[in-house]
Amino acid sequence: MDSFVDGHGYLAACTAGLPTRGTLAAQRADLDAWGTGASSPVGYGALVEEGRGLFAQVVGVPAERVATGSQTSVMTAVVAASLPDGAEVVVPEGDFSSIVFPFLAQAHRGVRVRSVPLDALTSSLAPDTALVAWSAVQSATGVVADSTAVVDAAHAVGARTLCDLTQAAGVLPVSAEPFDVTVTHAYKWLCAPRGVAFMTLSEAALGWLRPVQAGWYAGADVWSSCYGPAMRLADDARRFDVSPAWQAWPGAVAALRHIASLDPASAWRHATGLADRLADRLGVARQSQAVMTVPDPSGAQLAALTAAGITASGRAGRLRLAFHHWNDESDVDAVAAVLAR
Repeated sequence: MDSFVDGHGYLAACTAGLPTRGTLAAQRADLDAWGTGASSPVGYGALVEEGRGLFAQVVGVPAERVATGSQTSVMTAVVAASLPDGAEVVVPEGDFSSIVFPFLAQAHRGVRVRSVPLDALTSSLAPDTALVAWSAVQSATGVVADSTAVVDAAHAVGARTLCDLTQAAGVLPVSAEPFDVTVTHAYKWLCAPRGVAFMTLSEAALGWLRPVQAGWYAGADVWSSCYGPAMRLADDARRFDVSPAWQAWPGAVAALRHIASLDPASAWRHATGLADRLADRLGVARQSQAVMTVPDPSGAQLAALTAAGITASGRAGRLRLAFHHWNDESDVDAVAAVLAR
């Protein structure tokens, strides 16, 4: 906890993480360097490679299978553009739009999106399902999907898999290995500045995905790829890189260094333990999730917490209370005191 800024009363990691002190120092140092003309694309490039390696460590795949970017929706759009005409995509009802809209945008060539309840996802795949896309942890409810069962069901019908780890990586122990593709934005539980995202690709996905967003940063040698018309892309996942949002990377690397040094199982126990304690205090059923949610259709409970100086969030008619590294039992006490009223 001491590595982070004071996060007491902040229960919104599912919206945006808090910075470590190292992240703030790195961002400030970068601003100072920029102000004197001392920053350089080469230096930022070295940070991108370090960040790629650190994220690979967090999700348990080789760095050669990690692509970098700035938005998960753009990465999902690459997958959507690579599907054949008329393909069926199955998604959970109410999943985050960044892994739904890119497929809906392919309707002009017959791509069909079928939404089903999350608990029916495994039984809803059919032989003509081309891809199943879902979030490992649901944004609106904090529910942890049975991703192993989804992968098994997809393999049984020959479907490919896309899993969004944005609400999981950094708090829930995860491995990107079982999936064809994962997408992750790092500004939530990984506590990076906004503008750093990652995509992992299986060996098979490297073969069937088309790098439709390729630019100079996707080149085998980025500094030889600044001008056309010749195009020689990287052989590994870097062919899906996009030019980095430079100023986000110093802080992102500092955050990833810290997250990669932690035990994810301990992080999950810490977060879910606090959430379950709050459930006990409120007399509601334990959810055993890092994000505890309760119905709040009017927004009154969120408003009461906000008035008391507590930062939470509301989505889809529910109050979301997210517990992360900087939270402790004093946050449970504070929230319980407000909601009990």
